[in-house]
Amino acid sequence: MSMFEKLSGIEARFQLIDQGMAEAGEDYQRVAELAQERAELEPLVSAFRDYRQVTDQMEQAEVLLGADDADMRALAETELVELQARHERLEAELKSMLVPRDPRDRRNVIVEIRAGTGGDEATLFASDLYRMYSRYAEEQGWKTEVLSLNETGVGGVKEIIFLVKGSGAFSRLKYESGVHRVQRVPATESQGRIHTSTATVAVMAEAEDVEIAIPEGDIRMDVFRSGGAGGQSVQKNSTAVRLTHLPTGMVVQCQDERSQLQNRNRAMSILRARLYEQALQEQQAKEDAARRAQVGSAERSEKIRTYNFPQNRVTDHRIGVSSHNLTAVLEGAIDVFVDELAAQEEATRLLLASG
Repeated sequence: MSMFEKLSGIEARFQLIDQGMAEAGEDYQRVAELAQERAELEPLVSAFRDYRQVTDQMEQAEVLLGADDADMRALAETELVELQARHERLEAELKSMLVPRDPRDRRNVIVEIRAGTGGDEATLFASDLYRMYSRYAEEQGWKTEVLSLNETGVGGVKEIIFLVKGSGAFSRLKYESGVHRVQRVPATESQGRIHTSTATVAVMAEAEDVEIAIPEGDIRMDVFRSGGAGGQSVQKNSTAVRLTHLPTGMVVQCQDERSQLQNRNRAMSILRARLYEQALQEQQAKEDAARRAQVGSAERSEKIRTYNFPQNRVTDHRIGVSSHNLTAVLEGAIDVFVDELAAQEEATRLLLASG
C-alpha cells in the first residue's frame, strides 16, 4: 500500500469518527472514546490535507509553465520552487508521523528512584535526582505526586516512587531509565577525597485497569503500622500496606497515606505499572532486535549519565553529550540530553521503517 493510499484510509476513518460522534448523542463514554481517537489522528489528517493541497497547486503551476506570457511563466517557475520545497517538507513530516511510535508516549509516568552504592552519599544523590525531575516536571507544566517515600535521617532518600501527570510525560522521561552516577566530595569527607555513588532510575508508563487485570487471588496483602525516618512509629493504626504479587514475587509497599485503602490503591497503581512494563519488555524481547530502536531501553545496570561535581560537568554516555552547567541540570535543565536522545530515536525509527 502506498503512503497516499494509507493516508486516504486514515482520512476516511477520521470522517467516520466525526459521523460517529454526531450519532453517539448522550452516550458520553462513546463520545469520549471517539474524541480521543480523533485527537490522535487530527495532526496527521491536517498535514495530509495540506500535502494534497500543495500537490494540486504544483500541478496548476506546471500547467502555467506552458503559457505564452513570459511573465506568467516566470511567476509559475518561482511559485513551483516554493511549492516543491514545501511539498518535500510535508512529505517528510508525513512519513515520520506514519512510523509507529511507542504506545506509551502519551502516558502519565511512574518514576522510581533508588539509592545504589555509596551509603549516605547515594541517598543524598537520589534526593537530588528527585528534585531535578520535580523541577523539570514543573517547567513542563506537569503535576507530580509522591506515591511512596523511604527517607534517611541525613536528608537523603533510600527509595522514592512518584507519579508524573501530564501530556507527553513518558515521551520525555523514558530516556532517564538506568543507573546515574555522581562524583563529588561528600560534606562529611575531611580529606577532600572524591567519592563515586550511584542511584537507579526506573521510568514506567502508568497502566489502566483494563490493560493489566490483576486477579484478587494473585495478591497477598499485609498491613502494618507506618514508620517514619529512623523507624519510629508515626501512627498507631495499621494503615501501611505491603502487596505481594504471587505469580511474579513482586512486592510493593506504601505507607504515606492516612488510610489503608489509599495506600492499597497507590500500591496497586505501582504494581500495575511494573507488570505493564514487564509485559512490554517480554514482548519486545521476542521481536527481531534489528527492528527495534535501542535508544532509551538501557539495561538497569548500564551507567547512562555521570554528574561530575569537581569538573562541573554532566555527561550522557549514550550520546556523548556533556553539559558544563551541572547546577542548571540538577535544577531540571535536562532537555540538552532529552532532545538529542529523542532525535536519535526518531532517526532510528525512520531508518528501520525505510528498511
